[in-house]
Amino acid sequence: MKIYLENCCFNRTYDPQDDNAIYVESEAKLFIQHEIKNGKLELVWSYMLSYENADNPDPDAREKIENWSQLAVSDVVESDTLIRKSLMLVKEGLKPKDAVHVACAIEAKAAIFFTTDKGILKKREHIAEVEILNPVEYILWKERL
Repeated sequence: MKIYLENCCFNRTYDPQDDNAIYVESEAKLFIQHEIKNGKLELVWSYMLSYENADNPDPDAREKIENWSQLAVSDVVESDTLIRKSLMLVKEGLKPKDAVHVACAIEAKAAIFFTTDKGILKKREHIAEVEILNPVEYILWKERL
């Protein structure tokens, strides 16, 4: 199953871990990364992930996140179709960069778009082409199987 980890998700483990919700999201994201490494999930990378990660002020985090691009099964590049889809998602209320991330996941035919961004999670009912989940929701869903 193809999945897309949005930039906030990748950075979650580098956030201060003294908040319980952040800690739990970090652990769930690490589990997802473990499943990628073990071939149970297929990671989608994108030019937007590379673009946002390049601005990461933490050089260690920036390098570790960029290394995940090497495990990706696909790398979505900018196209007219993707930009049009992004603009439609902005009309649904997503911020422009968030809209590009979601459009990249849709373009790659990812089954799940993972995010810890509450703004994206609040708008997910307007996006039918990809399942949008917080990493913790995935763990809970997986436990029910």
